[in-house]
Amino acid sequence: MQRTFLSLALGLSLTTASATLPAAALAGELMVGAAAANLTADDSMVIGGGIGPGKATGQEGELRASAVVIQDPQGAKAALVELDVLMIERDVLDDAARRIEAATGVPFDNVLINATHTHHAPTTCSIHGYRREEAFTKHAGDKAVEAAVAANARLAPATMSFRLGEESSVGRNSRLLLSNGMIYWTGATDDFVRPTGPFDPELPVWAFRRPDGSLEALMFNHSTHTIGSRTPGVRSPSFYGLAAQELEKELGGTTLFFEGASGSTHNLELKADEMIIRMKAAVVAALAKAEPRPVDRVKGIRKEITVKVRDFDDAKDDAAVVAYEAYKLKDHPQIAQFVVDVFRDMRKELAPRKGEERKTWVQAIRIGDTAVVGVPAEFFTVLGQDIKRRSPFRDTFVFELANDYIGYVPDRKGFELGGYQTWTGLHSYTSPGVGEQIVDEALGLLKTLHDDATNP
Repeated sequence: MQRTFLSLALGLSLTTASATLPAAALAGELMVGAAAANLTADDSMVIGGGIGPGKATGQEGELRASAVVIQDPQGAKAALVELDVLMIERDVLDDAARRIEAATGVPFDNVLINATHTHHAPTTCSIHGYRREEAFTKHAGDKAVEAAVAANARLAPATMSFRLGEESSVGRNSRLLLSNGMIYWTGATDDFVRPTGPFDPELPVWAFRRPDGSLEALMFNHSTHTIGSRTPGVRSPSFYGLAAQELEKELGGTTLFFEGASGSTHNLELKADEMIIRMKAAVVAALAKAEPRPVDRVKGIRKEITVKVRDFDDAKDDAAVVAYEAYKLKDHPQIAQFVVDVFRDMRKELAPRKGEERKTWVQAIRIGDTAVVGVPAEFFTVLGQDIKRRSPFRDTFVFELANDYIGYVPDRKGFELGGYQTWTGLHSYTSPGVGEQIVDEALGLLKTLHDDATNP
């Protein structure tokens, strides 16, 4: 079933694309369309994901915006979009979602835009001593719209199959308890005692096929930090994105990866080549066992919630950073001091904002009898698993860094243990309890969707 991947930079205007919608002519069937649009980047751009500004020379694979639009038999539509960037805030994503709504008729509440969290793309956030690349960030929003519009133009009859697979070897909980009681961040791991939280191996795979059996879209969700390129020092969609692009060439259609709740999980051992091999094998294994699932309804809900910048103790936070850097980088005092200074500068920026309120999104979308939850953070795995366990839908999955970015969001126990993800900075600034708040809000949205499904 191989076929050549079609470039979807079609040059269609938004008006032209929306005018070609086939919904009225083909009402009563599940309709699906998928498409991708490439992000353009160059060596002059600062790469996101490190401490201090860094740059890349060259690129492997493609940095992309990829989208799937799903229309139920009643004509309701949802658009799921993924961007190969680290994370991106709502000022750009709200605008993109509104433009998608205007161009395609997909309601704003039903548009989810997720960052894949690759650490090898130009920065789309201000963090760790550098500011976001404004032109590239706007470009990413534009490409999200372009991909969704192109996907909408491809709407045609399809069926959905689903399988909950597993890949348990490409990552682990990386918040390791060290022998001196600290929580691991970077450096050697020869002094670790045990992980302090779970790793989520679940690998849901959705396949949307045309009546002739060909794939229109394949999407999967997994929960490890998206770090690791085949070639050091280049731009890259990282191992998840590279795996998706290889699967696409081998299977046809458009393949999309959505980052799960991975705020506390990383790959600490494997090289990118091996991670790609293992992810592809796991997706293919799940695809081979995928079973048809009816999609009688597609519906989304967004809720705007209020979170607060924490009231932090600068001296206490500084002491935590200094102690860790002195321990792990005792042989590299200049690097240690650089890191300490970066965190001091971020806290200075946040100091006038203590207690400041910030509005963000929590979202849930029902796709037949499966559900996805969009959360706006690097979400601790234990919190994502809590949503899954307590959801009224049997098959519920979390897409982190969706529709906004509010930094790391740990659970309360995570805050008590400390560690990099809890150090105050532009990467972590919300108050303890926000994680549990998001869980409760997500469960409320899921209950509304489920009650609507059982009492139409």
